[in-house]
Amino acid sequence: MVTSEQVAREAGVSRATVSRVLNGSANVSKETKKRIYSAIATLGYDANAFVRSSSQERSQLVALALNSENGLNLSHITGTNYYFYLEILRKMEQEAAKENYDFFLPSFSYRTLDAEADAETNYILTLRARQVAGVITLALSSTDPRIQGLCRSSIPAVFFDSIYQGNRATYIKSDYVDGARQATTHLLQLGHRRIAFFPGDPVSITGVERLLGHQQTMAQAGLIIDTNLVRQSNWDSKDAYQAAMVLLSERRDFTAIVAGSDMMAFGILRALRKHNLRVPEDISLIGFDNIDQSEDADPPLTTVQQNKQALSQGAVSLLTRLIKGEETPAPLIIPTQLIVRASTMAPPI
Repeated sequence: MVTSEQVAREAGVSRATVSRVLNGSANVSKETKKRIYSAIATLGYDANAFVRSSSQERSQLVALALNSENGLNLSHITGTNYYFYLEILRKMEQEAAKENYDFFLPSFSYRTLDAEADAETNYILTLRARQVAGVITLALSSTDPRIQGLCRSSIPAVFFDSIYQGNRATYIKSDYVDGARQATTHLLQLGHRRIAFFPGDPVSITGVERLLGHQQTMAQAGLIIDTNLVRQSNWDSKDAYQAAMVLLSERRDFTAIVAGSDMMAFGILRALRKHNLRVPEDISLIGFDNIDQSEDADPPLTTVQQNKQALSQGAVSLLTRLIKGEETPAPLIIPTQLIVRASTMAPPI
């Protein structure tokens, strides 16, 4: 158990100063308070000032951290860009229940416990106050302050679709590079050479790796990549639809499209039909994720399958090991698999 003496040592102050801050004394400078709060968040000192529960049992509460701008998770999670993660959460909840963990989805993760502390410190202090056993994040933005807070904290954390590590933090993701390679190789083997690519968010690791896999495969086939056929959009169907409409208004000399997600593929499919183009007779189309609807689409969608069961089991397993105090495990990279259905065929002659 972390002591106030360790907090004092970490913050470079005396135990008496730590005590004054925890008791709400005004006779401590802002800078000193900030150092002490930061030390509490880093070391995990469960002082009564931040922990109200009298339970002495180990917490079974696991906090989820989603990529929401205003802290209201449910107002974002119903968007089409989150559909894959809804399937992941459903399976992850089942795995967590086997370990007797309960998921907790906090609104307003940056609830201010002290005005002098920064956002990442307040986030960690909030988790401490709620006595969470660990955290699983899903596709956080690279600028999200919760990332640095978790990386420097002693709270066990698993990053899903973000490649961050810390003293008690690791990550899990699919092999997006190889997934995009499989999709591009399939189209090349069918005879396609002019392939449009919608990688999703070009800043996120999930988008960057998808694009990298496509580019490497095209280069290995001796093909010059037409950068104008790489189109940026967000992960949702509407944004992909709009990006596809722009592309189709500019040119139609491509014979296939790879989308960064199945939901993006559905938006692109709508744009193709708007321009009276048939899939796969005129344009072949590949998605990514293999969500439930992809098999029931018209036509059934060729897609890169993410192993949702392995991802869910892996995330919970990593977190369980961290909570039990084991050495921080290495990250997990889960293989992907191309599922060929009826949305791809040889290009028209």
